[in-house]
Amino acid sequence: MSGSLHGVLFDLDGTLLDTAPDMHGALDRLMLEHGRDPLAFAAVRDHVSNGSNALVRLGFPDADPVLRETLKRRYLEIYADNLCLTTALFPGLPDLLAEMEARDLRLGVVTNKPSWLTKPLLDALGLTPRLATIVSGDTLPQRKPAPEPMWLAAKQAGARPDRFVYIGDAERDIAAGRAAGMRTLVADWGYIDASENPAAWQADARLQAPADFWPWLDSLAGVRRCLAS
Repeated sequence: MSGSLHGVLFDLDGTLLDTAPDMHGALDRLMLEHGRDPLAFAAVRDHVSNGSNALVRLGFPDADPVLRETLKRRYLEIYADNLCLTTALFPGLPDLLAEMEARDLRLGVVTNKPSWLTKPLLDALGLTPRLATIVSGDTLPQRKPAPEPMWLAAKQAGARPDRFVYIGDAERDIAAGRAAGMRTLVADWGYIDASENPAAWQADARLQAPADFWPWLDSLAGVRRCLAS
């Protein structure tokens, strides 16, 4: 185990997995079904972490609430049928996870994605057996930014919340981790819109790339040594 850190919890979309191409593809199909020109990938990518509601609003900004709900159901049908065509771990994540496991850190996922999408996706990528905990958006009545999903993940992974760090690419991720008493890191490689200001989220640090986790962990150990001396 690395110092006082027991484990690392990840957000899913935009942090652990690059799901944007498949989620964009589902929106493309939905828009074509309704005679609309698909949106460019660049216009969709940074909205993926906000889920199906945000994507449907993006593609159909003029839809009323009733139609929007119908479109959302159809979007999820399309996405579920094309869940893992190109989705993969972000570059650098395979090595990071392997090294975390080698250092005996417990791994987990806390996501607002529903379990009926989360579980098949993690299964398809062979990640489920490697995770000590998977908390989805429908596991509890509460979802991020509430702390309850984080507390459950820590309990399932076998340690107090303050023994975990949570990595995410959205303000609600950092808010949830902080509220749960965890350290928090922003995944700068994720789906962060240009209008957002991650520097204001009050995370412990920002990682430009997955490998930046290790310098951050080393700095944390250095702070502990200073405090102990």
